[in-house]
Amino acid sequence: MKKIFFSSLFLLCSLCLFAQGGGVPVDGIVAVIGKGIIMQSDLEKHYLDYTSQFNTVEDPEETKCYILETLIFNKLMVDQAELDSIEITDDEVEYRINARLSYFLQQVGGNTKYIEEYFHKPMAEIKKDLKEMMYEQALIEQVQSKITGSITVTPSEVKQFASNLNPDSMPVVPTAYQFGEVVKIPPVSDEEIDAVKERLNGYRERVLRGEKFSMLARLYSEDPGSASKGGDLGFVERGSLYPEFEAVAFNLKSGEVSQVLKTRAGYHIIQMIERKGESIHVAHILLQPKPSTDEQVKAISYLDSVRAIIINEHLSIDEAAKKYSEGPTKSNGGMVVNPYTNSYSFDKQSLDDATFASLNKLIPGEYSECVPFVNEDGIMAYRLIYLKEKVAEHKANIVEDYDMIKNAALEEKKYDALQKWVLDKVKVTSLRINPQYKECPFVTKWQIPN
Repeated sequence: MKKIFFSSLFLLCSLCLFAQGGGVPVDGIVAVIGKGIIMQSDLEKHYLDYTSQFNTVEDPEETKCYILETLIFNKLMVDQAELDSIEITDDEVEYRINARLSYFLQQVGGNTKYIEEYFHKPMAEIKKDLKEMMYEQALIEQVQSKITGSITVTPSEVKQFASNLNPDSMPVVPTAYQFGEVVKIPPVSDEEIDAVKERLNGYRERVLRGEKFSMLARLYSEDPGSASKGGDLGFVERGSLYPEFEAVAFNLKSGEVSQVLKTRAGYHIIQMIERKGESIHVAHILLQPKPSTDEQVKAISYLDSVRAIIINEHLSIDEAAKKYSEGPTKSNGGMVVNPYTNSYSFDKQSLDDATFASLNKLIPGEYSECVPFVNEDGIMAYRLIYLKEKVAEHKANIVEDYDMIKNAALEEKKYDALQKWVLDKVKVTSLRINPQYKECPFVTKWQIPN
């Protein structure tokens, strides 16, 4: 099996924010690639960040060799980007910086002081350190895209790739399910909606009187993803949130709290924290009106009746969904799409416990009893689950797992193209590596002068 470090080309960029300080030895040159230089301190800093992510490293020296090879590869890419006159706009760099900071903020509950304490730097300095790294990452991505972006594989290449694989090394594919649903969403009364709006207006008034928005969000927001973070959504780009939400949020000033607004997820108030171009850093409090007990009972009775009709009339999931279902899957023949793979196939890891429990009791072609669930917008609903297909755990094969094997074949072809590019590039680029690292078990067979 090849150790394909190119497939994780930006591993170092993804893991390393910048040096945390301390523990770095006296500097020296490790490698010279064209006009680029890799210092011993660069290597050690990346190694420290790598070990902080993975906790344990079996072979420190081999790991440093792996990191050095990735750094060399990146320098070659940046050199090519300069030759190709690739330009990266300030807006793109700013977007990448904000996205990276948003990720870190999500990891620490939305509080910037934790990031500053972890990296021992103020936020302004953190952003400054990120700027060069994000610029270089954007260059590398564009060069890599030029090399591999047009590569495809034919069915015959996929078959050839599969035939060359050792059957004993084929991965085990977990049990997979394809299922559909017939959904009923209980209506919510006007009185309940008015009560929710009144509560949110009350929270808004409390913020205007001086209470912290984040405290109220932790106490009252019904958004499970952000409530524990004080409602903080981090930096988000235009087009990534509900249109109604963005229409209000992008017009807020720093510190301002919106009026109550409605989206598919429920009712919100929004506080603007910071805006950077087309990126906004906002927090919100979400409340979701709940259907009454009577409406929930009616929904259950409705689906019980629908289930009887489906069985008696031998309706397909497509027919049943079109006649009786509500929600987005109605137009998809009732079939549920896996958001992680954009396919109809789900394994246990991509299902919530309640759905998995229902599916595991069914045989293909059966409908479940009525079960409660929370839809993609966080709304309480009920549904019948239809199991269309269940593929038992098995070793991967080209018949049942063609797409998976096709992707693996494509990745290998891209890897080969990158390897060829690197070797061709080195022929016209000066490369010198410190003798200390010349015995590294590099993936690429560098032609290094003595």
